[in-house]
Amino acid sequence: MTQTSTSTKTDTSLLSLTIAPACVLRGQNALARSREAIARLGKRPLIVGGSNSLATAKPFLQPILQGAGAGGARADTGARAGTGARADTGARAGTGAPPLQFAEIAYGTDCSEMSLANLREAAATHEADFIIGVGGGKALDAAKLLAYQCQIPIATIPTSAATCAAWTALSNIYSEQGAFQYDVTLARCPDLLILDYDLIQTAPQRTLVAGIGDAIAKWYEASVSSGHSEQTMIVSAVQQARILRDILFQKSAIALQEPGSETWQEVTDAVVLLAGVIGGIGGAQCRTVAAHAVHNGLTHLLASHGTLHGEKVAYGILVQLRLEEMLQNNQLAATARQQLLKFYGEIGLPQTLDSLGLGDISLTELQRSAEIACNPNSDIHRLPFKVVPEQLMAAMVSTTAPVGELKVKN
Repeated sequence: MTQTSTSTKTDTSLLSLTIAPACVLRGQNALARSREAIARLGKRPLIVGGSNSLATAKPFLQPILQGAGAGGARADTGARAGTGARADTGARAGTGAPPLQFAEIAYGTDCSEMSLANLREAAATHEADFIIGVGGGKALDAAKLLAYQCQIPIATIPTSAATCAAWTALSNIYSEQGAFQYDVTLARCPDLLILDYDLIQTAPQRTLVAGIGDAIAKWYEASVSSGHSEQTMIVSAVQQARILRDILFQKSAIALQEPGSETWQEVTDAVVLLAGVIGGIGGAQCRTVAAHAVHNGLTHLLASHGTLHGEKVAYGILVQLRLEEMLQNNQLAATARQQLLKFYGEIGLPQTLDSLGLGDISLTELQRSAEIACNPNSDIHRLPFKVVPEQLMAAMVSTTAPVGELKVKN
């Protein structure tokens, strides 16, 4: 009789995925129709955003605040000095909706540790039971991290389609000077995301162009880091990244010519929603590789602060493809780079350091940026080959080089 072993190898790893917000509401005039969903989160929201975003969103938010009972007899109660928060109370008689007592505060110029300390003080002063984040990527990152630290729900309301920050369980922390420091993985995605096409359309078109650059990076980063994976969820994320790329190639130019159109809405969905899905399903390795590492390095140069996140990421994709050409003689990467250069030219994304406003930086500054992008904890090391600062610098100054030029040996 043959004895058969019944022992099996036990996998002790635990995979935790924060894939999506609990609820997503999208459409024209979506905010005005989101009153009940907002009110379910609590009664004392702290509204966090940038100064401009709060002003822009005010006409869109007012129906929610009034309809939920916070806009009738309006009274400024005042907040603790120094927090910059303004509290408003009051309930419209006869609405039948739960009253909201809200305060609002501008997060500052960056999602920094100092900014977060001020936000926590404002939340405590107001006794906030949930957060409403309003604005672009940094404002939403600050609002999400505040909600996470206070252990209260959050609704995110993007005012532009510049990033997928309204969706993700991630916040990036910057210095007071705007230099990327580190990121924080959050316990969950937002409890509610409201994508109001009318509000998004108030943003400059440049923000959507930047969002396209940030979103299309998902394919180039996920495919190089995870394209050979056989894990079901990662395979799914990579394939969705390919679909996202194809949507953006096919529809971006038309969307930019027809703001508010159905095609424009589809591109907005792709940038704000689908890009977030990919990072949620695939995890960190499907979110950021070399393109985002280049962005992080560039933020340490003061001259880069006039450009948007997605613009720097879009340039970083070209740098990543250039590295694949130079260090691996990858002809597919060379072809992809030429395809992207044409696409960038059509929609207005930057192709070089000069088009990022960095044409006059010194060699020392370029080297500093490259060294930061190559630090030991950098996402650039998710590439399937080693990269050192000198090689990265060579790629950064040759993003528009003809195919086959400037090969660098490992």
